Amino acid sequence: MESPQAAVRKNALVTGAGRLASIGAGIARQLAAEGWDLVLAYWPDYDARMPWGTEPDDVVRLTAELEAIGAQVHSLAADLQDPAVPARLVAEAVELAGPLQGMVLSHAESVDSGILDTSVESFERHFAVNTRASWQLIAEFARQATDDGGAIVALTSDHTAFNLPYGASKGALDRIVIAAARELGPQGISANVLNPGPVDTGWMDDEVRESLTAQQPGGRLGTPADVAGTVAFLLSPAGRWISGQLIKSDGGFSA
Repeated sequence: MESPQAAVRKNALVTGAGRLASIGAGIARQLAAEGWDLVLAYWPDYDARMPWGTEPDDVVRLTAELEAIGAQVHSLAADLQDPAVPARLVAEAVELAGPLQGMVLSHAESVDSGILDTSVESFERHFAVNTRASWQLIAEFARQATDDGGAIVALTSDHTAFNLPYGASKGALDRIVIAAARELGPQGISANVLNPGPVDTGWMDDEVRESLTAQQPGGRLGTPADVAGTVAFLLSPAGRWISGQLIKSDGGFSA
């Protein structure tokens, strides 16, 4: 049987893959194992101002791990708050790796605040990163797509109260991805939104972890690997018939 490494490899752009513990890193591992070459986008300044902080060598270590699997990997720092960056990111990815057949939007701006304590600056930053940049990346992906089309998966959330700018910007993202499924379908491009439920990538304290675990029917929280399996399927030929869907792959958390 022909190995994934011996087969013709495809290229995917995965955003939000700057930390070893991130969902983006988990997705990258799964895709590399299934024969994809990868361009990883990350922005260390975001991690640096979050409680989990940043590990400067995580991108290097992740790249080495993926290359050991057999993937060709390129890593690009990208501040998606800047409206000029998404087009440049896709252009650089194509220049480095060739045409993209897959794109996974795993990046996020996520700072808790509610109706009364959200600043205009924070609101606009969330929409710039989570919504506007995602729309721009989707559009650039479509512009560079070949006759074979491709697949887009964006990670979303159902957060609302006390997480206003994050939840609202993700809600808008949902509509953009569903629109992409209709508008880009004639190009052979599928587009889906995936809600993974609570996944501890470093943001949970013991109280939050215990509370959310108690709400999981299976008695455990999701992992980046759990998310990655669903994403890899949606990018695969077998999953490409699924399009325009908001999929909950959360172990029954939302049931």
